[in-house]
Amino acid sequence: MAEKILNIPLSEQDVRDLHVGDVVYLRGRIFTSRDMGHFTIQKLLDEGKPLPVDFEGAAVFHAGPVVKKRGDGGYDLVVIGPTTSIRMEPYHKMVADLKIRAIIGKGGLAEGSLKQFEETGQVYLQAAPGCAVVLAEGVRRIENVFFLELGVPEALWVLDAEKFGPLVVGMDAHGKSVYAEIRKEADQRNAALYG
Repeated sequence: MAEKILNIPLSEQDVRDLHVGDVVYLRGRIFTSRDMGHFTIQKLLDEGKPLPVDFEGAAVFHAGPVVKKRGDGGYDLVVIGPTTSIRMEPYHKMVADLKIRAIIGKGGLAEGSLKQFEETGQVYLQAAPGCAVVLAEGVRRIENVFFLELGVPEALWVLDAEKFGPLVVGMDAHGKSVYAEIRKEADQRNAALYG
């Protein structure tokens, strides 16, 4: 099992060099986005309106951070943990078209995303649930926030990360998914037990 520190923006080759089980740390700009964030991005694209950030080579974290507002109007990150990613599955084509290279979350994505990863060179990184404090320690500062009208958890937060992780490759650009393997093994055990 390899351990790597990758700089964002990520290249397609950065991602294709990763394999299920690799441990990864990220350095650079990480965006957060959840259900309403993805919906809002898709709406802007559909309307031909500009996006607030450039997503090419980006890492997007399915997370709603806990933040504290400062007196100067800025925000400090308190903790940040992953949310369940499968809710963002309907947006896998949009995410690929934006050239987002890494998706961070928990629980993995479905077959549509896995096929897309193989075609376009993307990766899914599992953030350990329950490690919100450790993950926050890897972030130097909050650079910016967009879509705050959606609420703090659903906003698009821009994080400046120094060493964000550890993250484990759960789905790679070679058609491998630890989640699919676990499901397959569980189905085989259920068939053996309850056949």
